[in-house]
Amino acid sequence: MVHRTVIGEKTTNQVAGAYREPIDTVNEQSFMLKERTLFSQKRPIKMPSDCPPQLIVVIDTEEEFDWSADPDPNQNTVRSMEFIDRVQSIFNDYGICPCYVIDYPVASQASGTALLKKFYDAGQCEIGAHLHPWVNPPILEPISVRNMYPGNLDPELERGKLLHLRNTIADVFGEPPRVYKAGRYGFGPNTESILSELGFEIDLSLCPPVDYRSDGGPDYRQFSAEPFWFGSQPLLEIPVTGAFVGWAKGAALPIYELANRFKVLKAPAILSRLSALDRLMLSPEGFKPREHIKLARALYNQGVRTFTWSFHSSSVVPGNTIYVQEESELNEFLQAFRRFFDFFFDELGGRATTPTRLKTMMETVT
Repeated sequence: MVHRTVIGEKTTNQVAGAYREPIDTVNEQSFMLKERTLFSQKRPIKMPSDCPPQLIVVIDTEEEFDWSADPDPNQNTVRSMEFIDRVQSIFNDYGICPCYVIDYPVASQASGTALLKKFYDAGQCEIGAHLHPWVNPPILEPISVRNMYPGNLDPELERGKLLHLRNTIADVFGEPPRVYKAGRYGFGPNTESILSELGFEIDLSLCPPVDYRSDGGPDYRQFSAEPFWFGSQPLLEIPVTGAFVGWAKGAALPIYELANRFKVLKAPAILSRLSALDRLMLSPEGFKPREHIKLARALYNQGVRTFTWSFHSSSVVPGNTIYVQEESELNEFLQAFRRFFDFFFDELGGRATTPTRLKTMMETVT
């Protein structure tokens, strides 16, 4: 579930836990201690400077539900999956093999997997797992916002849910998924060992530089958009592409948090106009093509060579998300794909890849 607040925008969208007010009234040290338990034995991956930038596309493939409401296990329709070819056709045009990380409502309903199975059998996509605990058996936990983050669950329950999801996906597609993305980016202290035990090799849950602690989620403020190995097996982490952009650089985080305390004075907008600071993500949901290009250029100049274009399956039908409410917004949404892909492949000299292909590539450079 995604994600927005950009310093400098005239309005601030709060969807699926994107924006979080800075936390200064809770025990900061206890949160930092928890965060140090994530991604053990972290080992950075440094891509050669002459390596062409690599692009993966990740779709959070899930049911339609009200992002602003409390979680509801009965909201499990997947009507948007009948129209997922609206984006797949674009990927085919550019030779992109996307990764659909699918949750239980999608995996368990024929209407959710019909087109995906067609794409998969044709070699046009990869399939991963996406855990939404509140709609994924066994549902034994209290239904709450905090428990929407899979990493907050009892480890046996987190494992049981992911095992059930993995097996459901394997029944449909003929093999278990190797790629995982936690719902709400909710990687937890037990997730690493569970992924290893269940045969996963790649995680896509990390969403820098966002802080989800205000309703119980993880804090990714100190992470970058670059991939890394972690764990004893090891596992590959490919983060969502997000970053602070602007000349503030090393001071970005404290300035960002200070500015958001003074939104009434339009401090964020002022910083953006001064090119001091924007918090951007490589997503067509809530971000414009000029922001995609600005972010990609900035990260490329910093040496980043891996980029993730991410969004939600429900956005392909107007009315499901705040990002796409009308047909005109759907057209703008889809056009943003082509504008960024044209830039990435033609101007940046990039190449399309997939999570599993990127893992193979990483094994040769580290």
